[in-house]
Amino acid sequence: MTVAPTLVCVHAHPDDEALFTAGVTSHYADLGYRIVLITCTNGQLGLDDHARPGSDPLHDAEVTRATRAGELQRAAIVAGFSRVVTLGYDDSGMKGWSQNDRREAFVNADVTAVARTIAAVMDEENASVVVTYDENGFYGHPDHIMANVVTRAALELASSPKRLYYPVAPKGVLERFVAGARAQGVFLPAWILDAGHTVSDDVVTTTMDVRSFAKRKHLAIATHASQVDNADLVTMDEELFTLLFGIEYYERAWSRDVTSGDETDLFGGL
Repeated sequence: MTVAPTLVCVHAHPDDEALFTAGVTSHYADLGYRIVLITCTNGQLGLDDHARPGSDPLHDAEVTRATRAGELQRAAIVAGFSRVVTLGYDDSGMKGWSQNDRREAFVNADVTAVARTIAAVMDEENASVVVTYDENGFYGHPDHIMANVVTRAALELASSPKRLYYPVAPKGVLERFVAGARAQGVFLPAWILDAGHTVSDDVVTTTMDVRSFAKRKHLAIATHASQVDNADLVTMDEELFTLLFGIEYYERAWSRDVTSGDETDLFGGL
């Protein structure tokens, strides 16, 4: 019996799996690969049912937590995940928020303990490839940065992973998208505006053409309907949507062995 290759994505919040990696997860799921999602926080500081952010004194964290849990399960199916593991830590909020200091916040979790849990999932699933954010968390969010820290620590404990990749947005692509979005009056969320505009094309090791999955990625993002700061991404025209979401760019951040053949395939050469 041949065991399907496994990809593990470590994301910080519900909806990150749709925004950052739904193209590759859909692609590999359609090829019969096993796709596993680890979501570190419950996202309770996202926008609540009145579109209030977690920094608002009237924000309803309980409603937000429950709503986002349901959205995550539905969106994960759309994006091709075979299994969803939720670690359940509290969202830490944006940098400088008072919630950063809470004991339950993900940024204050025991790195070794979290790493052991993630490593156990990696080895249980016999994961070959792991995806998470770069050291800047793609756009500086404390929970994204923590996801990088615990994932890197988990790789030191796990035996099955062969490679680690970061999703990145090359400067040229991001600048063209932002210019096009502003010309159309599209509202852009912080994760785009605060992204690494200095990421050069040289950083990209793997380019995945996932234009054929653009509609599926669109649906996955739309499934997280409570997060209305991403609403314009759902309603923008197809050409603009495909510019940012039709091609996914990855940086190979770590490899257990000498790597070749992964220019257009995260599993290339394995």
